[in-house]
Amino acid sequence: MTDIISVSNLFVNLGQTKVLDDLSFVINKGDFVGLAGPNGAGKTTLVKAILGLIPISTGSITILGTDHASFSDWGSIGYLPQKISNANQLFPASVIEVVTLGLISQKSWPKRITYSDLNKVEETLKRLDIYKLKNAMFTELSGGQQQKVLLARALVAKPQILIFDEPSTALDPESRNEFFALVKKLNNEEKITIIIITHDTGYIGRYANKLLYIDKKLVYFGGINDFCPPSKDNQYFEKNENHIIWHQHE
Repeated sequence: MTDIISVSNLFVNLGQTKVLDDLSFVINKGDFVGLAGPNGAGKTTLVKAILGLIPISTGSITILGTDHASFSDWGSIGYLPQKISNANQLFPASVIEVVTLGLISQKSWPKRITYSDLNKVEETLKRLDIYKLKNAMFTELSGGQQQKVLLARALVAKPQILIFDEPSTALDPESRNEFFALVKKLNNEEKITIIIITHDTGYIGRYANKLLYIDKKLVYFGGINDFCPPSKDNQYFEKNENHIIWHQHE
């Protein structure tokens, strides 16, 4: 298997507070990983460290075989933030303009959009079945439609990795099911590696093949079907049983 993201003995401090404490794990190409843990566990901090948005204290991160400090191919990683409401303020624009931003960020100066770029945008909109919305204003769309547009913006650059921060928070159950089914299809058919921050290990168990559970330290990393606490062998999960939604085998 090809290592996509490798984290070794990672520590992250924010001020005097230790937020991540000696994390080590390897995510392989084509993995669909649910990143879970209680509030304050460091889930978003871990993602920001991987994306280079905050400095690490000690340890190492390797992305696509390149040391984090030397990595420059950020277009190979698509990221969808948690709060769409913030995006509403950032994008007083049409759907096609929002998706085009996914290409502009990779261009050197002068940042010009070509006919080839527009073709890529339209192909991506068709791929996600939102082509008919291309001229609609982003702020006028439903939550589910907005998530699809932001996914299109991440996909248009043809990333190898997609990272989501609680993508279903603002979605109704039908939109949530549709969105996750779409992401799973991308994972299955195009082997895009998926990392999704979630509080619901039961729901993510329908789609993910691995679970990364942290609480500042690494608590569990492995197959989603092997995650069946509480267990006499795991005192952490016994202690925190009331705060965790367990994955149920079918």
